[in-house]
Amino acid sequence: MADVGVRPARRADAAAVAAVQVRAWRHGYRDLLPADVLSEVTGDAAVERWRDKWAEAATAPPTPRHRLLVAVASDLVVGFAAHGPAEDADLDSSGTAELITLLVDPPHTRAGHGSRLLAATVDLLREDGFATLVSWTFEGDEATRSFLGSAGWAPDGTARTLDMGEPVRQIRLHTDISTPEAGPAA
Repeated sequence: MADVGVRPARRADAAAVAAVQVRAWRHGYRDLLPADVLSEVTGDAAVERWRDKWAEAATAPPTPRHRLLVAVASDLVVGFAAHGPAEDADLDSSGTAELITLLVDPPHTRAGHGSRLLAATVDLLREDGFATLVSWTFEGDEATRSFLGSAGWAPDGTARTLDMGEPVRQIRLHTDISTPEAGPAA
């Protein structure tokens, strides 16, 4: 088996993280987002912007409680997760964190990388004193909902509609991470 693990992202990982994001979005969101929107957020110019964004996230996060992690297999970045304090107005950011994104490169799914990323995220957030973790997902994203659901996540009743030329609905999921027994069974 290849050498696998999760580690903090480095500036040098930014291009690989952007490439994973684009491939994962093109694969996973092709039936969830309008085609022109997906093309815009995964095109060449967007890849450059994402690379810059992820380089900044790795080297100059907004707070020490914001982190970017990468999953690696034989030194190849195969997935990533970003998290930080929750920013939704109805949540207490001192005790609630947000899993901003967790994506695995499509050729590397179902190999445990997502579970490793989620477990590492939860461990770090517990160390930071968070008790609850939330994440927004597209309502029709059955893969993400199933993955997080299998780890103990559930909808919290909050939804939002994004205007992407047509309405795209998202739901917020949550889980208790206050103790190892309560946390996601990733």
